Amino acid sequence: FRRAHTLTVLFILTCALGYVTLLEETPQDTAYNTKRGIVASILVFLCFGVTQAKDGPFSRPHPAYWRFWLCVSVVYELFLIFILFQTVQDGRQFMKYIDPHLGVPLPERDYGGNCLIYDPGNETDPFHNIWDKLDGFVPAHFFGWYLKTLMIRDWWMCMIISVMFEFLEYSLEHQLPNFSECWWDHWIMDVILCNGLGIYCGMKTLSWLSLKTYKWQGLWNIPTYKGKMKRIVFQFTPYSWVKFEWKPASSLRRWLAVCGIIFVFLLAELNTFYLKFVLWMPPEHYLVLLRLVFFVNVGGVAMREIYDFMDDPKFHKKLGQQAWLVAAITATEFLIVVKYDPYTLTLSLPFYITQCWILGIILVLTWTAWRFFIRDITLRYKEIRRQKQEHRHEKDRCLSNGDGRSSILDEENGNKLRERKL
Repeated sequence: FRRAHTLTVLFILTCALGYVTLLEETPQDTAYNTKRGIVASILVFLCFGVTQAKDGPFSRPHPAYWRFWLCVSVVYELFLIFILFQTVQDGRQFMKYIDPHLGVPLPERDYGGNCLIYDPGNETDPFHNIWDKLDGFVPAHFFGWYLKTLMIRDWWMCMIISVMFEFLEYSLEHQLPNFSECWWDHWIMDVILCNGLGIYCGMKTLSWLSLKTYKWQGLWNIPTYKGKMKRIVFQFTPYSWVKFEWKPASSLRRWLAVCGIIFVFLLAELNTFYLKFVLWMPPEHYLVLLRLVFFVNVGGVAMREIYDFMDDPKFHKKLGQQAWLVAAITATEFLIVVKYDPYTLTLSLPFYITQCWILGIILVLTWTAWRFFIRDITLRYKEIRRQKQEHRHEKDRCLSNGDGRSSILDEENGNKLRERKL
């Protein structure tokens, strides 16, 4: 049925596009015709993918919605591959085909400078430094972290990613002036107010979703109009709820997986700033916003696929398709940044920054070795020593009571069996 439905939709769409093409006279503009042909090809591919692509883990508001974003992921990855194989000048000028205002070098805004919260030298507005930082990115930070919390579903992981990104901004502000911020902008406005409040609201929403009863009823079976409207609104909530319990310290596999998730999250965040820097896109451009909307939709599916693969590897024997696409997109974006501006990326870190990162990496590796190797060996040695002490105590007790050699042999065989099981 789906295949016949797909062929019907594709046939109607192809006929409609052909009819529009025949009605109007084809303009003698190569660039315009090329753009129109590419858009029509993408529409046909999306139409095919929405009806034929494999369903993901989500079914609300409709499986076709998530199939659409899967196909958009493929289109976006192909676009990135195309940009990657262009020269730097051609790639930047190609953005003019999307928006004629692009392709022009832009100055980077420095959020540092005067970091006084109260500036007595400015009698008109002593708090002007605070008002200057309150731009459109403040609500963007809040809503961004609210949605990221809904994707990750873990308070500790969200806070680690939030704090780690601020450390990355400190470390890379010599490469991008946009990373230069005041200390209170980093820790008070970003981590505590914007990110922290977004994470708090996200966790409250997760608590409500986990406590909500999921009893779905057909729309036409609800007698009242109020009930029908409520059912329509709840169509945009999950069909059922799965609580994420990452448990990173439970095994080495889960620990490495969680570290990998944090690394990809941070790399995707950095790509946002570096891409607009190398492709000359202003921060407020709609393409930057569309990319964030894109990652919000595909990131939620990818996180669910990763969790299912980690939590139940017997049922989910391979990683989901959306998770692979998100990883490929993040890697391709990074390759574009490396190719388009290798000079900026190879600017050496300050010596004290390098020392801090080396110390942090050594601490993480040391904790990993202790938690998953040294600690297990120590616990196994203590357990064996405890059993040997119990065996000696039982042997001495049997000899003192005169129980004979047979009871001692039974005890020895039992201890050997327990040691073998251990």
